[in-house]
Amino acid sequence: MKMIRAFIRPEKEQEVVQALEGAGFPSLTKMPVFGRGKQKGLQVGPVHYDELPKMLVMMVVDDKDVDRVLGIMQDKARTGFVGDGKIFISPVEAAYTVRTGEAVL
Repeated sequence: MKMIRAFIRPEKEQEVVQALEGAGFPSLTKMPVFGRGKQKGLQVGPVHYDELPKMLVMMVVDDKDVDRVLGIMQDKARTGFVGDGKIFISPVEAAYTVRTGEAVL
């Protein structure tokens, strides 16, 4: 299994979530976050915004579904402008249900 963490523009969050749900991936966690990428913020006239708002969408999927989820996220989150975000994929070693202590994997 893999953990997918996607940092995307807040205005694209609903589109990404709805596309994932429509493709059969209803389970995810999302939260508002702030950060900056290579561009180190945003300069608008004399005002510099050091950190910009993003949405963090996290989900764990089977290895076979990673490419499909990645494609959906990239397609729906892309605007073509700097600051569209980043997607990180990591292995998941173990998962447990809190209530029962049962191993999920």
